[in-house]
Amino acid sequence: MQVAIINILIAAIVSISLKPAFAATSASDYRSLGLSHRAAGRYDEAIAALKKSVQLEPQNSSGRVLLGWTQHLAGQEEAAAQSLLQVIYRDPQSVLALNALGIVYLVSGYLPESVTVHTWAAILEPKNEIPYYNLSLSLHRLQLYGLAIASAKKAAILEPSNPHPLVAEAMNYWSMGDRTAAKLAYRKALNLDPLYSDSSFLAHLQQAAFTQEQIVLTKQVLSITN
Repeated sequence: MQVAIINILIAAIVSISLKPAFAATSASDYRSLGLSHRAAGRYDEAIAALKKSVQLEPQNSSGRVLLGWTQHLAGQEEAAAQSLLQVIYRDPQSVLALNALGIVYLVSGYLPESVTVHTWAAILEPKNEIPYYNLSLSLHRLQLYGLAIASAKKAAILEPSNPHPLVAEAMNYWSMGDRTAAKLAYRKALNLDPLYSDSSFLAHLQQAAFTQEQIVLTKQVLSITN
């Protein structure tokens, strides 16, 4: 979910017309080339092209966000954080960079940093669903279940068609010991997507920034909801 949203926002920054590699001469060309390689799963080539775009236009924040997010997709979290921090140093109000950096910190296990970055992003753009959803996961790992539930509820309001915030809400209620509320929240997720009734399907939650431990908890909620 969050990966798809970030990718859509980032893709909107650049032209959708893709030029062949030999024609790449400008920063825009290299950004388009990088996106083409990334779409094909060729992350090393994508990163090389996006680095070239940054060299040609070092003040272009969108190019650095593209680079940072691509490094994240390639599993290069430390490099991704550095690329995104360069954007935030220049523009502390870049919500796109803050969203991406918060996710990088979350999957890297830097929970206080993730909470700080996502909180700032939510303050800057209150109708931004991404930080609230990720806060529901990071605050859960910090055992701040009440705040995590409030964040999950806010994310669900902002994106009512997405089951992920409801699953996160259910998991947090479960960890807090409120089985009834956990079941109610999970049933709402099931109403949006019946696939969440399949325990094996929940493995995909790792792509939505859930840890393995959080997936196990979600399976426990499912076991009493069916």
